[in-house]
Amino acid sequence: MQPVIRGVQSWRFHPIVQLSWKRNFSVSLRRHEIRDIESLPGRLIPSYQESNENDLLSLHWPAPPKNVFVVKKDCAPKVTESLIEFISHTASTYPSISIILEPQVADEVHLMLPFPVYSAPLDRLPCSLHNKVDISVTLGGDGTILHASSLFATCVNVPPMLSFSMGTLGFLGEWKFKEYKRAFREVYMSGAGVGDRASILRAPRFSSAEEQQNGATGWSSVRGKSMGLNRGARILMRNRLKVGLFAADGTPVEADKCSEPSQGIGSEGLYVMNELLLHRGKEPHLAIVDVYVGGRFLTEAVADGIIISTPTGSTAYSLSSGGSIVHPLVPAVLLTPICARSLSFRPLVLPASTPITLRLSEKNRGRELEVSIDGVNMTQGMTAGMEARVWNEDMRHGKNEWQGGVPSVMRRIMGSETHDGEAHDGWVGGLNGLLKFNYPFGE
Repeated sequence: MQPVIRGVQSWRFHPIVQLSWKRNFSVSLRRHEIRDIESLPGRLIPSYQESNENDLLSLHWPAPPKNVFVVKKDCAPKVTESLIEFISHTASTYPSISIILEPQVADEVHLMLPFPVYSAPLDRLPCSLHNKVDISVTLGGDGTILHASSLFATCVNVPPMLSFSMGTLGFLGEWKFKEYKRAFREVYMSGAGVGDRASILRAPRFSSAEEQQNGATGWSSVRGKSMGLNRGARILMRNRLKVGLFAADGTPVEADKCSEPSQGIGSEGLYVMNELLLHRGKEPHLAIVDVYVGGRFLTEAVADGIIISTPTGSTAYSLSSGGSIVHPLVPAVLLTPICARSLSFRPLVLPASTPITLRLSEKNRGRELEVSIDGVNMTQGMTAGMEARVWNEDMRHGKNEWQGGVPSVMRRIMGSETHDGEAHDGWVGGLNGLLKFNYPFGE
């Protein structure tokens, strides 16, 4: 019988510890494998520094980041090829980096790589990601970004998100994939001072002998690439809304605290990057919803549905329903009806601090309303008397004290030492180039 390494649980030799997922984990020294994410060190939480010159924040790591979570668009062979290219470059250029993938992606690509990757079964993936991920990287369109954000829907400190536009629209994707080497270096080195030679040695991917053979890890292994203390990666902190679903008697609808949005809504609510949507679904009757703003009754809405959106989500379903386009730096929340019966019910833009409650009226003729968060239907719909409560997420807690939101890495304007336009360049370009804002007829 082949010996078992001490401390290693391998399902081949110990059937009793076999995992429920079809692919099982090991922390042995073999390559071409998927290892358990729990074997990685805990995550690093960066700080975000404010600037008098710019509305964007500057990313600063306390030490070199180690665990990179990469999310890709499904059913896209070209994106899979780009994924292989990206993680191969990252793992070879930055020796201390470990790559984390979703289980189905890990199963698809791990045999193509000369080093192990890390993952976890779906039932415990979100909780594991909250504790381990330093940086999130997305390869795909806006839907891929929203999916990655949804995996942190119960996490207050979301890891910085570096997004490459490789989808259908890509309004939220800031970078082109051909820029991935510069983009990742900018994020990785953010906070490393000139001449910084701090070395972080760690164990999960290589043995001690392999570490000695490959040299030092951390910032010291990327010589000559320090950006300086004032050249941190630019961060747009996209605010989220918190959504809670409550029964008719006021008790919260319970769910696993670290569950994915598709499994329900936790008692403390879920964070929403784009929008909360209540809609009649397959029911033939219009929905009747009582709307409360700031605790006061506003109107009885009779419509196909109601959208409550963040500024980030203002260019999504809310825009198609007639809502305003709002810059992501504006602290606001949007209340947009879908095909309201009353022509006087117009879309509203409210202060971000305004709590909103949507209660399904007893007059509603349909059985229930469907509830969607960032495009994902909840298993729990809304029946008569139930409420969806929405309130703002506080992100700024003092000078340079930021907690919450989705930290999105923005492209730096090359060839310019002034940063006044960086907060608006990608957004304005997206309106013009992607949404064809005010595009003339016939051209």
